[in-house]
Amino acid sequence: MAEQAVTANNTGLVQRVMSVVGARGLVSSVWGYVDATVRWCWIPSWLPSWCPTSSLQLQTAEDRMLRCVESAFSKQYIPIANGNQLWTLTFSSDRVKDRTPMVLLHGFGGGVGLWAQNLDALSQRRPIWAMDLLGFGRSSRPRFCTDAREAEDQFVESIEQWRAEVGLDSMILLGHNLGGYLAASYAIRYPSRVKHMVLVEPWGFPERPDTAEADRPIPVWIKALGAMFTPFNPLAGLRLVGPLGPTLVQTLRPDFKRKFCSMFSDNTVSEYIYHLNVQIPSGETAFKNMTNSFGWATRPMLHRMDQLQPKIPMAIIYGSRSSIDSSAGSSIRESRPHSHVEITTIRGAGHYVYADQPEDFNHTVLQVCDQVD
Repeated sequence: MAEQAVTANNTGLVQRVMSVVGARGLVSSVWGYVDATVRWCWIPSWLPSWCPTSSLQLQTAEDRMLRCVESAFSKQYIPIANGNQLWTLTFSSDRVKDRTPMVLLHGFGGGVGLWAQNLDALSQRRPIWAMDLLGFGRSSRPRFCTDAREAEDQFVESIEQWRAEVGLDSMILLGHNLGGYLAASYAIRYPSRVKHMVLVEPWGFPERPDTAEADRPIPVWIKALGAMFTPFNPLAGLRLVGPLGPTLVQTLRPDFKRKFCSMFSDNTVSEYIYHLNVQIPSGETAFKNMTNSFGWATRPMLHRMDQLQPKIPMAIIYGSRSSIDSSAGSSIRESRPHSHVEITTIRGAGHYVYADQPEDFNHTVLQVCDQVD
């Protein structure tokens, strides 16, 4: 049907819908035509006309998220390979500049602004660097490889290129969700650069259970919906509804407003999340390519824990109300009997531990970091 539509002079509409929705299978089937006619570059000029967003609106939303941060910090784009840039916040006072810096890697669909409740406390003890991952936030949004291994490599190499550019010799690497997965992958490849690793509700460590269907049969209608939406990116629906997107975020995720209620009484957080996730779906598509059905990692990190040098200590933080299976933490500790692996569960916190219980999270992270220097 897609090819017939293309040949019927509906090329523009079809390609726009496929790219906004993120239908990888459909795009690949007509990729030769796309590459010769429309290419990637049409998206920035067309997307804002349907989705009420822009780079400037994302910048404004981020500024509003960070307006309650009291510590002095700088903001800049850090150039990396292939003309890409990583958007970066830097907190480094003279009082702490000689201590090991900590680098914060956000999770899927996130950005530097979501650390708003943590930056002041964490930066009192050491320099803090927070970046928007490649393909997310205000960083460059290039096309990633469709292969899971190569997409992961692109993420990891972008972090290393960033580190070299800013001149950090070594660091404490903290990652949430997808950021935790990438932190572990980075530490395996560049162990001399990581003094301590902090994994916060990390995604992608266990493999998909083989017995899931036998133990808990999945209804046929769920299987049908899953098959229908498999070709699409996780957040395709948010872009597909266009101008209804901001209201959709506020309606489906009112919890984000509650998480930051001590800082904002309006829709600052939901607006930031909206603008983060309706730009070009670059990192989102890479994440989709790194997953198999139901969001499990194609390349589970637990299979590679034996490649992580034993000398690198690790702290793993979970929320007591999270849906993430914390048994992966125990599996990591069992697989590293000669290494320091500390597991902490923060009461009353869900998956977004750092926002649900920011004081407890900040205290836990500071205690972990004090073990370094």
